[in-house]
Amino acid sequence: MNFIQAILMGIVQGLSEFLPISSSAHLVFTSNLYKVLKGIEIVQHSNEEVFFDIMVHLGTLVAVLIFFRKDIVKIIKSMWHACRTKDWSDKDAKLGMYIIAGTVITVAFALPINEIAEKLVYTPSVVGILLFITGFTLLYSEYKSKKIEEKKKEVDLKTSLLIGLAQGLAALPGFSRSGWTIATGLFCGLDRITAARYSFLLSIPIILGASMVYPLIKIDIHEAMLYNWDAIISGTIVSGVVGYLCIKYFMKFISKFSLAIFGYYCIIAGIAATIFFTVYG
Repeated sequence: MNFIQAILMGIVQGLSEFLPISSSAHLVFTSNLYKVLKGIEIVQHSNEEVFFDIMVHLGTLVAVLIFFRKDIVKIIKSMWHACRTKDWSDKDAKLGMYIIAGTVITVAFALPINEIAEKLVYTPSVVGILLFITGFTLLYSEYKSKKIEEKKKEVDLKTSLLIGLAQGLAALPGFSRSGWTIATGLFCGLDRITAARYSFLLSIPIILGASMVYPLIKIDIHEAMLYNWDAIISGTIVSGVVGYLCIKYFMKFISKFSLAIFGYYCIIAGIAATIFFTVYG
């Protein structure tokens, strides 16, 4: 892991984590494209590269915490009040419970396919196919959403569980987490702003959990001391800054425009990546 590679991947992570274009796919493409251009064989990633992926995700987690800090504080306060009074009628308290329920479903679905997801990291051509499917899903969700006359502005339990399931499926690189969760929200009748907001809030427990658990069970402290920490920290900061700006402007964009442009992008990028890495992988 060198400084230029870290900055480049930090930018890619910051842009792609919250846009519905699969950050995991773009990290896979960027890392493997860098290796192809440098004449390095595409083989299993080093522990340092895996740890760096976790760190840049942590950077974007900080971005979403800062951007939605007011919402998060309201949810926590409402849930605390509901626990004390046994009254869960407040919409923010309900939203907090829906996020917990959605997270449980995500973990239950993601864990069994985690081994498959880890192997896909080393087959970027297959990841390209999954990104193509994501693009089609985005386009179809917009098509279905247009047929729903009255959009919902609040998440219910059924919708939260379905979105949690979609987030679990997005453990596979190429299946965009934000893309599949927002698309599922649209299928369930949510308006785009509500679907995007819930998608970002739902990402917090999963990214936090992965960032905390992985280092505890898989990182060798002695090996980690040899990592290029200047590059890792720089890439993490870049991913956070870019991620914050991405959320800010994406929320403005999605309030006025559809997800179609991202759907077409995923289809084109997926086809291009599949062809490229089939030839050069």
